[in-house]
Amino acid sequence: MSPPVYAGTMILRSALFLPASNPRAITKARTLDSDAAILDLEDAVAPDAKTDARAAAVAAVREGGFGDRLLVVRTNGLDTPHAADDLTALASARPAAVLIPKVDDVATLATARAALGPNVPLWAMIETCRGILSLGVIAQAAAELGLTALIAGTNDLAKEMRLPSPPAAEALLPLRVQIVVAARSAGLIALDGVCNALDAPERLAVECAEGRRLGFDGKTLIHPNQIAAANRGFGPDAAEIAWAKRVVAAFADPAQTALGAIRLDGQMVERLHLADAERILALAEMPVQ
Repeated sequence: MSPPVYAGTMILRSALFLPASNPRAITKARTLDSDAAILDLEDAVAPDAKTDARAAAVAAVREGGFGDRLLVVRTNGLDTPHAADDLTALASARPAAVLIPKVDDVATLATARAALGPNVPLWAMIETCRGILSLGVIAQAAAELGLTALIAGTNDLAKEMRLPSPPAAEALLPLRVQIVVAARSAGLIALDGVCNALDAPERLAVECAEGRRLGFDGKTLIHPNQIAAANRGFGPDAAEIAWAKRVVAAFADPAQTALGAIRLDGQMVERLHLADAERILALAEMPVQ
C-alpha cells in the first residue's frame, strides 16, 4: 500500500526523518500518521554506528508493517566511505525509495542508479548551490534515472550560502521555488525543508502554510510532534473542500460529463480543475493525527 496518486503525483504531506540507529523510533514510525518515514543513515547517525544503522534499516524494510506509509532510506553522501555499502544493502532490500543527499548533478544520481539497479526509485536532496544550478538537467534526466522526488535541503543550503542563523525566509524562497518548478516540470514530488524549531508551533504552522503557497506537496520533519501540523498545513480547508465537491458534482451531471469546460459559481471551470478537485477530496480523507 502507499498514499494515493492524483494528477500523476503521489500525495505526501509529511515525511518524517528518523535515525535508523534508534530501534524505538523505527517501531514508533509504524504507528505515526506521517505519509512517509525516512530512515536516516547520514546526519542522524554517529560515525561509529553507521554499520548497525544500515543493518537496522534493511531489517525494517524487510519486516515491513508500515501500512500506507512510504518507507524511504537516506544514504550517506556518495563521497563518503559508507555510501557504497549503503547502496549495496538497499539494492537487495528495495525500500519504497532511496534518498540521496547532496545531489549536485546528474552524475551523482547516475552513480546511485548503477549501484541500486533499476527497480528502486530515487529521491534527491537538493542542498548545495551546485545542486540548485543543476536543477534543470536533473529534472530532464528524472525519467531515465527513476527519480521521483526532490527535497529542499534548506539547512545545508543556508550553511553553504553563509546565511545568518536562522536564515531569513526571503533568502531561501527563490531557491525553494526553483525546486518546485523543477519537480513540476518532470512530474516529481516536491517536499519542503525541515523546521528546526521543536517548541514553536506557530513558526511550524507559518512554514507549512508558506510551503503550500509555494507549491510544495508536503514538508520534511524532524520530530513526531510536527506531523499533525504538516498534515493540516498541506491539506485543504473547509472552503476548498466545499469548492471541490461542487466541481466534482458539476462534472458528474449527465448534461455536462462530456464538456471540457463549464460555468460554475460565475467562473469558467475546466477539466484541469476537476483533477485538482479530486486531489483536494483525497487529501481531505487522509488522517491528520
